Amino acid sequence: MDIQAIKQRFGIIGHSNLLDRAIDIARQVAPTDITVLITGESGVGKEVFPQIIHNLSARKHGPYIAVNCGAIPEGTIDSELFGHEKGSFTGAHEARKGYFEVVNGGTIFLDEVAELPLSTQVRLLRVLETGEFFKVGSSKVIKTDARVVAATNVDIPDAIQKGKFRQDLFYRLNTVPIYMPPLRERKDDIVLLFRKFAIDFAEKYRMPALELDESGKQMLMNYRWQGNIRQLKNITEQISIIEQSRMITATILQRYLPNENRDLPVLYNKEHVTSDFSERELLYKVLFDMKRDINEMKKLVVDILEQGGISHDLNREHHPIISQLFNDVENPDPEEQTGYHGTPSEHIVLDSFYTHEVLDESLSLEKREIELIKRAIEKHGGKRKNAANELGISERTLYRKIKEYDIH
Repeated sequence: MDIQAIKQRFGIIGHSNLLDRAIDIARQVAPTDITVLITGESGVGKEVFPQIIHNLSARKHGPYIAVNCGAIPEGTIDSELFGHEKGSFTGAHEARKGYFEVVNGGTIFLDEVAELPLSTQVRLLRVLETGEFFKVGSSKVIKTDARVVAATNVDIPDAIQKGKFRQDLFYRLNTVPIYMPPLRERKDDIVLLFRKFAIDFAEKYRMPALELDESGKQMLMNYRWQGNIRQLKNITEQISIIEQSRMITATILQRYLPNENRDLPVLYNKEHVTSDFSERELLYKVLFDMKRDINEMKKLVVDILEQGGISHDLNREHHPIISQLFNDVENPDPEEQTGYHGTPSEHIVLDSFYTHEVLDESLSLEKREIELIKRAIEKHGGKRKNAANELGISERTLYRKIKEYDIH
């Protein structure tokens, strides 16, 4: 079965190369019994890959069980996975089979596997290595033939360093790794997913489907989507129910997308800037603070030298560094007295002992926008559509900027 056929069968939306690579690995590893570890952020759709692997394997007619390891209390996880004997603990009124015994001959999907307690990790490692386990409260060895597919959104190497995950179990699970990319790494798929969810909710709630204008598409693609597909689906449902307009613009989306999670394009509307400083202004402020600290260190060194009986009346040829320190302290640069006040258009002089680097660049966002727009239009021979794509904004936004700044 090719990748496109797999997408259609399992309802996977997207054309990203990273997505296709993940599906291709799942397709190739499916006929084997190799253990697979699926990694990726929460909400990216990791749960579809165990189903692909199981249904394309020789075990497809056997049982399939998906277990959320993070949702089972630590005190009962061993019983859930491996079963228990009657009377093995309080409340164990009868014997019970665990998932590994039930899934014999099939596939078990351990979601959020990094949430397993260390004691349970030891039991799981034995199952992976020997196919054997003990029920809780029993000394009888039970054999199982279960294919294990695990998934996690945790950085397991980091968890290993913190002593929360066994290194030997990681190597045993990670025989074949599959990485599921987040939405921000497959931006072209975001609009496709929005359309799919919009159609689904239109059918569910019996209303016209949502549509996106160009500004809405750009905003969706520039958003970070920390909740990934799950977050996109939830927001699409909210908009479908709440908004009267079926044409969704950037203005409408702003009501649902927190500003702090948005990847801003090169040009952006200054009306939406809520911080007192731009990133460049903050950087310059940090540099000025560093410069002030260096000057204070110079004064401290000079004080120490004077207390030790060393004067500034030294032969520069024999003591150039010390003489320069005295000179810097006694004859400070006039601009050092002014400090940094966050004025966007000021020219900043940075001093680091003997090297002077002048950063003579205007901080005016308006001038920067005009300059970038002119360059983009010139680069693309006056074709505004191509220029807008180059700048990462919509044609409508570009036309508004050209009119606003009277660019010819």
